[in-house]
Amino acid sequence: MNSAINTPSGSEGSPPNAVAWVRTWGASPQAPDNSVSSVEPFENATLRQVVRISGGGHRVRIRISNEYGTAPLTIGAARVAIAETDGGIQDGSGHAVTFSGQPSATVPAGAPILSGPVDLRTAALSRLTISLYLPGRVDTATCHGTFHTLGWLIPGNATALASLPKDATPLPAQALITAVEVQPDTPAKAIAVIGDSRVDGIGSTPGTDRRWTDLLAERLATCGGRTLCVVSQGISGNRILNDGIGTAALARFDRDILATPGLGHVVIAVGNDLIFSFAPRTEETAGFLSMFPGTPVGVDDIIAGHLQLAARARAHGARAYAATIAPYGGSEMYTSEGDKAREQVNAWIRTSGAFDGVLDFDAVWRDPADPSRIRNGLHMGDNLHGSDAGYAALAESIDLSLFE
Repeated sequence: MNSAINTPSGSEGSPPNAVAWVRTWGASPQAPDNSVSSVEPFENATLRQVVRISGGGHRVRIRISNEYGTAPLTIGAARVAIAETDGGIQDGSGHAVTFSGQPSATVPAGAPILSGPVDLRTAALSRLTISLYLPGRVDTATCHGTFHTLGWLIPGNATALASLPKDATPLPAQALITAVEVQPDTPAKAIAVIGDSRVDGIGSTPGTDRRWTDLLAERLATCGGRTLCVVSQGISGNRILNDGIGTAALARFDRDILATPGLGHVVIAVGNDLIFSFAPRTEETAGFLSMFPGTPVGVDDIIAGHLQLAARARAHGARAYAATIAPYGGSEMYTSEGDKAREQVNAWIRTSGAFDGVLDFDAVWRDPADPSRIRNGLHMGDNLHGSDAGYAALAESIDLSLFE
């Protein structure tokens, strides 16, 4: 068997006084699901994917996940480079990725793997091309359902190709890569955001980094203060208390948030529990709601869930923030009872003092003429998810001094 998981400290090849690693990009791993997050089985192929990091550094390392795989995953070769357009790489920027000093690795089913460090200088907001050659058959690839990066499947070992070949086919979901971490020149902290589809950016233009977390990273990168990375850990359809599409936030919090290297700040932005609990049971909604089993929950349950997440964040040395739940009137999920519960939770978030700060997304999106609805132009047309303009408004509303 080839090399598997690196040392827990991730210090392979690092000087003893090096600045600590910080996560600069992330995507929560999900189980393969043909309706949400999956790629077709493949063999002897290269996955090439492009991700935009938030903060830069002089070294990078990659986290690859086989956590929902049903068999060992063999990585035959891997490379990282600065991305050019159309899946190409910048001349001279390509570097081999190793695993405990070896060019290949086998990842057990149910486990992730962290690569060794790669000496590659990256600026904040750089786009990286990550190529993984998988020589064996992969029937179940751990994925992330909302595909906001760009990616392709290429036959054979194409990790070193400078440009995308004609036989490359687009990936329908983000696959295997769940984090990029950097070793910055000066100490940095990460803002990790746990959330649902509005964090995952449903409604924004795919491949253009227009989620509010992406735009927050842009603001932080240009403000001239201490380096702060932004890591989006949203899952479309996610809830705090019950599984559904993705593991419940309370259950995945340790893996997706607290295990974030360099963690300094945690934002809680999950609103689906109430939306789905109070949604009308109609022919139109029945199929969708069947993906979300579990006991309906109320205001007190949501408050308790928020308090648990905040307490666990602080126990890990991070500051905790909460986002108010944005309106959804006019969507097929809307009921007046659900909206009343949403307003009660929002009032508690704003006034309880339970958090180190509040991101009042409800105030940003609500229509002054009808506070139960999102203002026209800020949603994608479904009265539930944002548009590019809507997510930009959320990002612009955030007080950056909260993270000082």
